[in-house]
Amino acid sequence: MQVVIAEDQVLLREGLARLLVDGGHEVLAAMGDAEHLLPAVAGHRPDLVVVDIRMPPTFTDEGARAARAVKEAHPEVGVLVLSQHIETAHAVELVTLGGFGYLLKDRVLDVAEFLASAERVAAGGSALDPQVVARLVRPAGGDGQLDELSEREREVLTLMAEGLTNSGIAKRLFLSERTVEAHVRHVLMKLDLPETEDGHRRVLAVLAHLRGTQAQYQRVARASGSADAAGPAAT
Repeated sequence: MQVVIAEDQVLLREGLARLLVDGGHEVLAAMGDAEHLLPAVAGHRPDLVVVDIRMPPTFTDEGARAARAVKEAHPEVGVLVLSQHIETAHAVELVTLGGFGYLLKDRVLDVAEFLASAERVAAGGSALDPQVVARLVRPAGGDGQLDELSEREREVLTLMAEGLTNSGIAKRLFLSERTVEAHVRHVLMKLDLPETEDGHRRVLAVLAHLRGTQAQYQRVARASGSADAAGPAAT
C-alpha cells in the first residue's frame, strides 16, 4: 500500500509514517497542511491518503474539504480521515463516497486495528470509528425504526456501519456466522433496507437510513423549539 499523509502535528505525522512503514507499506509523501494534499495525490497516485480533519490555517474543516476534493478528483484513492473529536456530520457525508474511513486519533494506538482499517479503506471499503457509529445509531427520540432493534441487533448494526463483514462481526461478537446473518436480516428488515452481498453498499444503505433518521429528528426538534418559543410570545 502506498500512502500520502497530511497531518499538522509533527510527532503524529512521523508516528503515522513509522507505523505504516513498519506495517510493510510505503509512505510517498507527508505534509503539515491540507493545501498541498491534492497536488501530492495527483503527482504520486497513492492507494491511500491519511488526513487530519482540522488543519491550518483555521483548524476547522480544511482536512474534510481536502478529503472530499481528493475523492472527487481521484475516486479510486482511499481516504482515511483522523479526528480528535467526534464529528458525525463529516463522517456521514464522506462515507457515502466509498473507500473512506473516519477514525478518532486515539484509535491509532491500536496498531493492528488501525492498519487493518487503513488497508480496508485502500481496498475500497469503509472504516468508521466505533464511537462515531455509536453516536449515529443512538436513538434521538421515540417512534423511530431504530427503537425497534434489540440490543444485539444494535450491536450488529454498529459493526455493519463500521464496515465489518458478517465474518468480521461474528469474530468481534463471538457468534457464528449463521447467527450474524440472521441478525443482519432482522436489522435490514426492521430498517426497511434491501439485503445485499456488497459490504460497502450495505454500509451506505445503513448510513443513508441513519442520516435520514437524524435529519427527521432534527426537524422535529427545531419545530418543537420554534413552537415553544412562539407560544409565550403569542400569549
